[in-house]
Amino acid sequence: MSHVLILTASYGSGHNAAARCLAAAFERAGARATVVDHFRELVHPLFDRASRALYYAMLRRAPFLWGAGYALGDWMRSDSPFTFGVTRIGAERLAALLARLAPDAVVTVHATPAAALSALVARGAAVPPHTTVVTDFVAHSQWIAPRIDRYCVAALEVKHEFVARGTPGERIVVTGIPVRAEFAEPVNPLAARQAFGLAPGVPVVLAMAGSQGAFGRLPDVARALGRLERPVQGVLVAGRDAGLRARLERLTAGTAVRTLGYVGEVRRLMAAADLLVSKAGGMTLAEAMAAGLPLLAYGSLPGQERRNERFAARSGIALIARSPRELAQALARALDAPALRERMRLRMSRLGRPDATARIVELVLEETSRRARP
Repeated sequence: MSHVLILTASYGSGHNAAARCLAAAFERAGARATVVDHFRELVHPLFDRASRALYYAMLRRAPFLWGAGYALGDWMRSDSPFTFGVTRIGAERLAALLARLAPDAVVTVHATPAAALSALVARGAAVPPHTTVVTDFVAHSQWIAPRIDRYCVAALEVKHEFVARGTPGERIVVTGIPVRAEFAEPVNPLAARQAFGLAPGVPVVLAMAGSQGAFGRLPDVARALGRLERPVQGVLVAGRDAGLRARLERLTAGTAVRTLGYVGEVRRLMAAADLLVSKAGGMTLAEAMAAGLPLLAYGSLPGQERRNERFAARSGIALIARSPRELAQALARALDAPALRERMRLRMSRLGRPDATARIVELVLEETSRRARP
């Protein structure tokens, strides 16, 4: 039985979600998967908590600082001396972990453990075959470590960006971003609406902002839905933020908009909707594409989410709104133009990769099998 080590980090929800998807798929394929949080387990729990607290504080109070840092990081190589070794943090404990577990393959779903692996290879350490799964629709410099065996990227455009920045094309495979297994299965929209108590003949707008709902601008969406002059059903997903849920319920009292907390059945909820309003996180965008659900991107944070937005807009699968006024206009435009939504849906069907998780698992296990042959 092959043993695969998956390295992740608890920044946002996308990296861990990708790690869980892959771990479950490796187990289904008969392999053993071990998931390790790089910062918590290979650096230090205090570093993990402190750095995440700083990250979330910036996103809440000064997102422009995160955007500036993200742009600065894109100007330098992941192994640049100007990173002051931050990108290689945890490499010593990673080397010890590799020696102890002796995995047949390593998969990273965060940029820092990928750079740490690359640093180990540079100094001649024994490193098993390793794959980096890029969880955004972006080729950012800190994801590009020079000695990674294989990159799995979200789209052909991202592969072209990696090649333009010096990565050999044969080391890059366009797989899509890992999504949950249920996204590979069709869901009947009418049955999905019935499951959530939604009427079949009235458009449904789904609004989400990830598991940390407060990072989105869901109150703006609630107000915009409440002011629409046409029949519409709204579903707001507040995630695990009880305070946000209570606020949204107050804002939508007496309207055809309902508020939910954390939802496990995202695939079925997306099948019930005609339009998704969300910030453009990598996992959210990948799931919307897999479900064929047109997107109105709103509230995207500076940095990777704004870059994901640009990809979605260029690909013709999303409308973009920056202000509450633009949000109201884009909502009305999308709801009044079924043909526009259908065009977006058709483009998503061409770009979406609901089989991304299975494809990545297949690539990794094929490589371990090949190397195990005498």
